[in-house]
Amino acid sequence: MCLAIPMQLVGRGEWDGTAELRGVQRQISLMLCPEAQVGEYVLVHAGYALATVDADEARKTLELLDELVQDEGGLE
Repeated sequence: MCLAIPMQLVGRGEWDGTAELRGVQRQISLMLCPEAQVGEYVLVHAGYALATVDADEARKTLELLDELVQDEGGLE
């Protein structure tokens, strides 16, 4: 099973960018999602942006992931 995390694109070059989630930034590839614009949310898996999602969908997904972590007793 694969898991993609919504992150906000805060900077970009031609084929790469910087995505941020809760103050943590990661360099990502935009090769699979070249249309992504700064300020948009992208689904990130293994360092690649796979698709864009709207802010509401990103928020809902992150809330569900937070619930999952809480149900499992937090991160170790």
